[in-house]
Amino acid sequence: MKPESAAYAAEYLRENDRDRYLATLVLPAKERDAIAALYAFSADVAAVRERAREPAAGEIRLQWWSDALSGEGHGNVRSNPLADALLSVVAEYGLPVPPLTRLISARRFDLYYDPMPDLSTFEGYAGETVSALYQLAAMILNGGQPVESGDAAGHLGVAHALIGHLRAFGYSASQGRIFLPWSVFAVCGVAEADVVAGQGGERLTVALTKVAETATEHLETARTAIKALPRKLRRAFAPVAVLGAQLRRFDLEKPFVRQDDLPDWRKIAALTIQSWR
Repeated sequence: MKPESAAYAAEYLRENDRDRYLATLVLPAKERDAIAALYAFSADVAAVRERAREPAAGEIRLQWWSDALSGEGHGNVRSNPLADALLSVVAEYGLPVPPLTRLISARRFDLYYDPMPDLSTFEGYAGETVSALYQLAAMILNGGQPVESGDAAGHLGVAHALIGHLRAFGYSASQGRIFLPWSVFAVCGVAEADVVAGQGGERLTVALTKVAETATEHLETARTAIKALPRKLRRAFAPVAVLGAQLRRFDLEKPFVRQDDLPDWRKIAALTIQSWR
């Protein structure tokens, strides 16, 4: 990987997905740049929904990434430092391309305004957009050799996505989007119009509590699975400590109010302690 591409990817990640950037700081130096490039690609794809004024423009950007990965990109794809960094990592570590293209395809959901229908669909979405990143990061830590991280990547990915969208619930609702499984809200008698209008209440709190409980269950299962992994792979899953702290901190009765996150020093401390265990 070109040093300038690696530096650009790391800075892009720091600016656009700070939690994942902090997570790379506890990784071994040799693999840090590679995993940062992987995460920066994910951050760029995730940001498409914010940058595209309409779904068609977002589709074009996502297709650009798909073409770049398939070798069908037009022009000099490598002139894009993020693409150069990612393609270099794919080549160096022999990463499988299908999980990356499935991540891109899953992100097409973000471009539209249909609510996430149910938990099963959400788990599939989380698997493609988050669990796959944990799996590939573990593969990089394993020198490019396939790994069986099993429940660690799967459950931590779902927990990560649930907690992230729970914390962003108010902002997403203000944009007319509902990423958490709507079936949970429907069972609790929550009206979609009320959510989009930023109206809370007891029913909404009950629904969000159910989501938080589901996230906690996935976190606990992930923690158990992480302990069973070879030591050198566990650092890829260090965010489990930060996610748990963020979930405990979130006030479920005030989902539409901007809430303070953990300071960076606490996140770094939690990541470091987790990576030592």
